[in-house]
Amino acid sequence: MFPLVREMAATGARVRVPVAVACRVLGFSEQAYYQWLKQPVSAREAEERHLIGLLRDLHEEDPEGGYRILADDLHDLGYEISERRVWRLCKIAGLQSVIAKRKRRYRRAGAPVGDDLVKREFTAERLDQKWLVDITEHWAGEGRLYVCAFKDVCSNRIVGYAIDKRMKASLAVRALENAMMQRGYPTGVIVHSDRGGQFRSRSFQHALKRSGLRGSMGRVGACGDNAAMESFFSLLQKNVLDRKPWGTREELRLAIVHWIEARYHRKRRQRRLGKLTPVEFETIMMDAVALAA
Repeated sequence: MFPLVREMAATGARVRVPVAVACRVLGFSEQAYYQWLKQPVSAREAEERHLIGLLRDLHEEDPEGGYRILADDLHDLGYEISERRVWRLCKIAGLQSVIAKRKRRYRRAGAPVGDDLVKREFTAERLDQKWLVDITEHWAGEGRLYVCAFKDVCSNRIVGYAIDKRMKASLAVRALENAMMQRGYPTGVIVHSDRGGQFRSRSFQHALKRSGLRGSMGRVGACGDNAAMESFFSLLQKNVLDRKPWGTREELRLAIVHWIEARYHRKRRQRRLGKLTPVEFETIMMDAVALAA
C-alpha cells in the first residue's frame, strides 16, 4: 500500500491525491507512511515479515510441530507457500520443533503463569466452583487423537471437552469455550491444570481472563496435584482405548463421545457421589438450590 500512496501523491500524477487523504482511505496513518518512506521495504520483505509473524503464532500454539506441520497450517489459512520456503522462514526466525532433538526422555516443564489455588483439595461445596483440565492422547490406525476435558470437582461431570488430531493451544481454548457454553457462562470458577504449554499459552490465558475465570497450576513433577483428572483419563483408557484396536480417528472420536455422554455421565454410579451418576447428582444439587431460593 505504501508504494501506491507514493505513486498517487507524486507531482506528475494524472490525478494527484494528498498523502493524508490516501492514507485515510487505505486505513493507516501518515506517520507509518513517512517512516516507510525513509527506509522503504520491498513487497517481498513485507510479505516475509508477515509470514514469519504468522509462523511464530502457529508455533506457539503447537511447539511440537515442525516446518511441515506449519506449512500445513498456512495452507489451511489459505496461503499458497511451499514447504521449502516455510523451512527457510523457520530457520530465519529460529523456529524448531521442541522434540527435534531428544537428548532427554522428558521435557522440562515451563514456568507457572498462576498460583496453585487447589492444593490437592479435590472437593467443592457447589457446582462450577472448581474445574480440573488436562489433555490425554489415544492411538488409532491413522495416528494420534488428543482429548482435552474439563471436569467439575463437585459432581465429577465432564463439563466440556474438545477432540482433535493435533495438541495445540486452540484445542484447550475450544474445550474451555465448550465448557462455558454447556454451563451457562459461570464466572469466578477456579480452573486447575498442569504446566503444559497449551495451558500456559497466551491464547488460553486470555480466554480464562476474558471469561472471568481464575487460573490455577500445579507443581512440576507432582502428578498428585491433578490426580482427580488423571483418574478420569484412566477410566477412559480402560473403557475405550483398551477395548479393541481403532482403525480411524473418527471411529475413535465417536467412541469417546459415546462413552462420556452415555456411559460415564448417565450409567456409571460413583461412591463419592452417594452411588449416583454425575447427571443424577447434579439434578439433585440444582433442585436443592432451587428449593432454597
